[in-house]
This record gives sequence, C-alpha cells and structure tokens, in this order.
Amino acid sequence: MAEEELEVEEETEAEEAEEKPVKEKKAKPKAEKKKRKEKGMFSYYKVDGKEGLTRLRPFCERCGPGYFMADHGNRYTCGNCGFTRYRQQEE
Repeated sequence: MAEEELEVEEETEAEEAEEKPVKEKKAKPKAEKKKRKEKGMFSYYKVDGKEGLTRLRPFCERCGPGYFMADHGNRYTCGNCGFTRYRQQEE
C-alpha cells in the first residue's frame, strides 16, 4: 500500500510540473477618444468681441431665415426642404 501511495503522489507531482504557467494579461493601450463636434448654437454662430455675431452656416434659399443648412463637406443641405447647394471649388 505504501508503494501505491508513493506512486500516486509522484504522478500528481509530475502532472503539476507539466502544467503550463499562467500567462499574465498584458494591459492594452486605451483607444483615444474622438473629439465630438459642438452642438447647439455654438455650431451656428461665432461670437466676435465688439463686432457681434457672425453666422457660420448659410440660411436655406427656399425656406428663408431661420433654417440653417447642414454642412456635408463639399455641400450644404437643408433639412427642412432637402435643397442642396454645392460649394465652389477653389483652384
């Protein structure tokens, strides 16, 4: 019996030695957050000290004052009526 117990102990020790070491998790670098565009009136007007306000986006030609056009890179689009005006390309 004593020999069987020694064999069992030796087998368990051998199995423990064969186990792979636990890998440590590496810290992944955090992704940088993208800056969000300002919302609200800050995107429509710019405040100049003594001069007052300047409009950053044009009004819609069909709908009239009060309907700003959305900026889509190479064009302006009205969200109310769908009117689209392309920008002039500078050469």
